[in-house]
Amino acid sequence: MSDKLYLYPVWIRIWHIFNAVFFLVLLLSGISMQYASPDFMLMPFDVAVTSHNVAGIGISIAYFIYLIGFVFTSNKKHYKIECKGLIGQLITQMRYYLFGVFKGEESPYPSTEESKFNPLQKVTYVGVLFVLFPVLIFTGLPLMFPEVIIDDFFGIGGTLLTALVHASAGFFASLFLVIHLYFATMGASFSSNFKSIINGYHESH
Repeated sequence: MSDKLYLYPVWIRIWHIFNAVFFLVLLLSGISMQYASPDFMLMPFDVAVTSHNVAGIGISIAYFIYLIGFVFTSNKKHYKIECKGLIGQLITQMRYYLFGVFKGEESPYPSTEESKFNPLQKVTYVGVLFVLFPVLIFTGLPLMFPEVIIDDFFGIGGTLLTALVHASAGFFASLFLVIHLYFATMGASFSSNFKSIINGYHESH
């Protein structure tokens, strides 16, 4: 038997869906541009560039809408990190993901109306949303207008450095996506966490 909590309001679900679509377009077009060759292309180079730029603008707008929602709604309470005992909590949660979940153990930090994320999720999401995302946006947008980038940064070409930082951040964002999708399967059922993005209800064991 499972319990359901309404944890994902409509605006969060809409943002999440748009964010996912934009990111997938960015991922595919970015890989296509990075590794394009006459022998193998995911998509024509000009299509990849245009798709990447449009999706980049779209995900940036969605991000700033999310920030507005974060500031003016109660959603921010779910990202509050308590530093006291945090290391121990992270170790406990990692142990659960590595071993406990496969033994059928109960989650050490189940979702509640006051805190829908466990400590590891909080740290990860804060890092992705408030560090990684800004890096991607504030390196990606200048690459659309390279004339605004400084020519030299301590002996390194400004455009090259910006592109390297952007590509590196994109790699970590892609890694996060894979891990995020994997952990999403660890719900009350394989598909329950995916359904929550549609109906807003988190289903617990």
